[in-house]
Amino acid sequence: MPLSHTILSVSGIEKSFADNLVLRGISFSVDKGEVVAIIGPSGSGKSTLLRCVNQFETADSGTITVDGEALISGGVYAAPEVLRRIRLKIGLVFQNFNLFPHFSVLRNITEAPVSVLGIQKEEAEATALELLRKMGLQDKASAYPYQLSGGQQQRVSIARAMALSPELLFFDEPTSALDPELTGEVLRIIRGLAEEHMTMVIVTHEMEFAKNVADRVIFMDKGEIVEQGTPEDVLVNPKTERTRQFLERYNAG
Repeated sequence: MPLSHTILSVSGIEKSFADNLVLRGISFSVDKGEVVAIIGPSGSGKSTLLRCVNQFETADSGTITVDGEALISGGVYAAPEVLRRIRLKIGLVFQNFNLFPHFSVLRNITEAPVSVLGIQKEEAEATALELLRKMGLQDKASAYPYQLSGGQQQRVSIARAMALSPELLFFDEPTSALDPELTGEVLRIIRGLAEEHMTMVIVTHEMEFAKNVADRVIFMDKGEIVEQGTPEDVLVNPKTERTRQFLERYNAG
């Protein structure tokens, strides 16, 4: 059995917006190849946590380490070149796709590899076309985002994140902007990535999906991690009353 390799370590992260303390000493880690689902009610800090790790928000204190390099340590951020190196190891798929509307599907996927990584256009396009094939969108390379369904746009945004060959992929409610019938096609893609041992952290409200795909589930409420464990532990046999209440309310809905 190979030794586990911790690719993400988060310790004591706090974040406030004005007087509102959104993250209260969050600590957890993710091993290479692991799929972690983060669940919890709206306003519990899930998206803010992802944004802090992905450098879209700055944490007030704590430590975040990605693949052995400190993004922030004891509340002090690393030098710009370290932050850039870490940023290239991480991909984030947004809930609202965030595709460039004036770029074709192909250019949406190749823009960052060419302009950020300096990859030759031909090589980037070959990679993009292979990713589109994997997403079941090989015939959409020349289409524009407005010509695609929401599910197709989300699959393009996953391909765009994968084009940078990240070591760690984050999803922020990847199906929340989709009609129910389009949700399945996106979840199938994510399930396929899990089968390929892609390291992923997924903020989701899809409990059945979390139960079937995640190695570990984290339940957050009011900026804190209330409970974490296997899907069976957290979703079927929760230990805390707060987790039970959330699941009962969710299942009732």
